[in-house]
Amino acid sequence: MAKWSTVPQFGPWRGLGDEELLKALPKLGDYPVAGLVRRGRRLADLSQRQLARLANVAPATVGKVEAGRIMPSLSLFQRMLAAAGLTLVVIDDAGRLVRPMGESDDVRDAAVRRYPSHLDTILDPEEGEWWGDIYGMARPPETFRRNRAERDAARERAEWWARPKKHLGLPEPPKPGSWT
Repeated sequence: MAKWSTVPQFGPWRGLGDEELLKALPKLGDYPVAGLVRRGRRLADLSQRQLARLANVAPATVGKVEAGRIMPSLSLFQRMLAAAGLTLVVIDDAGRLVRPMGESDDVRDAAVRRYPSHLDTILDPEEGEWWGDIYGMARPPETFRRNRAERDAARERAEWWARPKKHLGLPEPPKPGSWT
């Protein structure tokens, strides 16, 4: 459970323990938006009026967000945090920063659609990497792995080679397509 003891202990939160405080804070899901905006404003040493001017919103909006009376849009939330000198980031379960996927016009199909994000795109596929090879079809300039087990095995093998110290003493994963 996260510790929220850094939240100011005044007003309606005075004397609350971490559990009660976590329940009392206005949230979007498990995310205490109002508390984060207040914390950001305090760290930047800004008044509500100053934060509003920097974020290009009405001062009343800042007050309503901080009081938990309204839930800001993601865009407004980012602007308010940015005005306080903070950045909104996404982290995974291990605490690592998750970077957004890049956009590239090179990796689109003939109808200018993106390939599915959950699949690994293969640029310039080699013989046997495209499902159409078994039918004698001409290979496209890019494709992706449809077989989830094969894709996951290729990822596991790539990680095994890229991080040898992490996998020291472990057997080499099978080559994709080499199991039955």
